[in-house]
Amino acid sequence: MLLRVHGVGVLCQIVLVAVLPASVAQHSTEQAVRARIRGFAGTVSLYAKNLDTGVAFGIRESEPVRTASTIKLPIMLAVFDAVARGEAKWTDPLTVTTDGGRLPLRDVVHLMIEVSDNTAANMLLDRFTAEAVNACLDQLGLHTTRALRKAGQIPENEKYGIGVSTPRDMVTILEKLERGEIVSKAASREMIGILKRCQDASGIRRRMGGLTVANETGVLDALRSDAGIVYSKGGRIAMAITVDGMPRVDYTPDNAGSLLIADLAKILVDGLGRGAGELQ
Repeated sequence: MLLRVHGVGVLCQIVLVAVLPASVAQHSTEQAVRARIRGFAGTVSLYAKNLDTGVAFGIRESEPVRTASTIKLPIMLAVFDAVARGEAKWTDPLTVTTDGGRLPLRDVVHLMIEVSDNTAANMLLDRFTAEAVNACLDQLGLHTTRALRKAGQIPENEKYGIGVSTPRDMVTILEKLERGEIVSKAASREMIGILKRCQDASGIRRRMGGLTVANETGVLDALRSDAGIVYSKGGRIAMAITVDGMPRVDYTPDNAGSLLIADLAKILVDGLGRGAGELQ
């Protein structure tokens, strides 16, 4: 019928073919996500975006959450920014507070991200400060994400610990990195490369098979978080997932929050990626 209406009819048909699959993908993804988190003892916040199609999905995506170690991603940005501006060199030695040893700046950054080393993160914050991290975030237009260690604190931020962010902010950072928009294309590419070497496979990486993943995780007694990009056939799916308020402390790989993040990541890649495939 649409083809019989010249001009406008054809345009309408094109719009239907292009838009419906994305909305269907979002709806089916939402159903699967909500079914998985139903009855879960904790609060789930997430945002995911297919960077190739723009299709996105979120739950509480703009509400502040505790970052735990995912704040190390903004810390890395600030270090690369400082090096680019000539305020530091990758060969600069930093002193390890635990044993007095010295490591070059580049190695400390790799340790902070690849094995989520807290001592390395503290060394970098001692050298570059939380204020510098937050100034870098301000330049990116991200005013909710804050590094809070040794920063000028306000009382309402004390509950967040070392950092606060939102799932949407974390995905924005990942998207800008993937598009080469932070510091420089070369720096962004190098930071993505470091994230690809993250060794924590308990969350997003867990059910991805042979797919390449670039991510950083966070762990606290009642919290698990993961922010990363999955390079799937259906598109590059950037996501940030935080599970908080879990009543049981469990530091095994099969923590309920880690398993939930793993399942949600698979649902998001399959759902948003499937929409990408239908749009091609």
